[in-house]
Amino acid sequence: MISGRTLTRAVAFVALAIQLVPIRRDNPPTTSTVTAPPQVTAILRRSCYSCHSHETAWPWYSHVAPVAWLVARDVHEGRRHLNFSDWSKEPPNIQQERLLDLVDEVQHGDMPLWYYTPLHGEARLSQADIDTLVGWAEASSAKLAGKP
Repeated sequence: MISGRTLTRAVAFVALAIQLVPIRRDNPPTTSTVTAPPQVTAILRRSCYSCHSHETAWPWYSHVAPVAWLVARDVHEGRRHLNFSDWSKEPPNIQQERLLDLVDEVQHGDMPLWYYTPLHGEARLSQADIDTLVGWAEASSAKLAGKP
């Protein structure tokens, strides 16, 4: 039978050892940005840029495993799906698709992620924020599609 002391030492060793697993927390140079009215840009920066741009603010807990693994995964997945720092490099049809996805995500409350907002209350979207983002995204999408 394993003693409590041995178990405590084993858990402590594992907790320290997992801190050595390398995690990529990078902010590559921004090559282009999304063009939007100031009120839209303010909402995007406050609620979206931390995971959907190269301007991620890596909080202290993003340096402590295993939480660090989850944060890094979310940021890298977020950038893969929508990256405002590479926006103008995307072809217009992809930009349009991303804008329509943004509409769907914010209208259904899927973004920002439910587990992100408790620690980042400023990222919560009010109904006015959602309306502003949806209006901008739909108008921008229509413009990309060549519709008036």
